[in-house]
Formats: sequence, structure tokens, C-alpha cells
Amino acid sequence: MINRNKLKTGGDRVSELTAGRLAVYLRCLNLLDTDGTKTVSSKVLAEQFHLNAAQIRKDLAYFGEFGVRGVGYYIKELKSHLRQILGLDRKVHVAIFGAGNLGMALADYPGFRQEGFVIVGLFDTAHSKVGHRSRGGVRIFDLADFRKMARKERISIAVLAVPAAAAQGVVNMVVGCGVRAIMNFSPGSLKVPSGVKLKNVDVTVSMASLSFFLTQGNTDG
Repeated sequence: MINRNKLKTGGDRVSELTAGRLAVYLRCLNLLDTDGTKTVSSKVLAEQFHLNAAQIRKDLAYFGEFGVRGVGYYIKELKSHLRQILGLDRKVHVAIFGAGNLGMALADYPGFRQEGFVIVGLFDTAHSKVGHRSRGGVRIFDLADFRKMARKERISIAVLAVPAAAAQGVVNMVVGCGVRAIMNFSPGSLKVPSGVKLKNVDVTVSMASLSFFLTQGNTDG
């Protein structure tokens, strides 16, 4: 049973790291479910996916009692609980800004749809792109259309794949339209007001970290 009080206040009390781990558990459970596995213990889950069994039990116990003694976790049931905890038991509408190579690739990424994220559209300022669609069928709209679409389409998350110079302006606009969650792939530092969550995904920084690893001659992982 899920502890409803913890669900309601969990955003303030549960760390982002915990939420990230729950998402990882859900992904692992999806793989097991696809393979036809019915139940799994925290020990087996940890061994199969290189996780920490004690951490799994601790994270799940925060939200309620999901395991069955002598059985472990029923995979379909636990998946349902995790999707509810993560807010994935409903459709989450997403807008992607920037219809370049990265934006188009993100729009067509099948994993989003599989987890319940609905890509409402791509938004760009290039008139030559407006009206066209990605290979997967996501329509490209004029950036100016976002204001009227934001509320109509109940857009909850904005994904930025625009040039650095344009990023802050897009952030200001989407926040002004009521969007409170932003994933940013654009380089540089962006500012958001309190009550808005900004998550930066800096591919260049990650590549530099890998390059540093290589320069150290460390091949042990």
C-alpha cells in the first residue's frame, strides 16, 4: 500500500537522487516484465542490474510496504506503484524547443512515449521549418504559437534544444506560460524563479569528463 501522505509531500522530503533511483528501478522492472518474469527480490534485482539491495528496500519502504515475505515484489504491481509515485500514471505533455538535429531526435525518441510522455510539438523560429514534421510525425510550430498552445495542450515540461543565446529568452517565455519543469540541453547557465525546476543535460561536460578519464590512463572503470 502506498503512503498517501508521503506521496503528497514527497517533493519536499525526497531527494532528487531518490527519485532518480526510482526511475532506474522502474526501467529494470520493465525489462523483467518484458521477459515474462513475475516476481523479483531486491537481492536478485540488485545483482542483475548492478544496484544496491539495501538501498532498493530503503527507497521503496519510504512509500509503503510493497514486498511479500518469501516472494519478493510482484513486478507488474510494483511497476504500477512506481509509475504512480513518479507521476507517470497519467499522460505528461511535453514541448520541445528547437527543431534542429537534436530537437528532432528527441521528439522521435520512442522511450518518451513508452513511459507516458506525449510530445505535443516542436517549436522553432525558422519559418522554413514551421508546418513540417519530424520523421516520427511530431509537428513543428512557430515559437509564437506556444503561448496559446501551452494551456490548451496542458504542457507540463519544456525541453530546450536551442542555441545558447536564445535559451534564457525561451525559458522566460515558457515560465511565463505556467510551465514549471524544464530540461535544458543548451550550454550555459540559465536562471529560473523559485517553484520552477530546471535540469541541465550538458553533453559537452560529460564528454570532457570521459576525456579526462582517458588522459589518466585508467582502464579499470
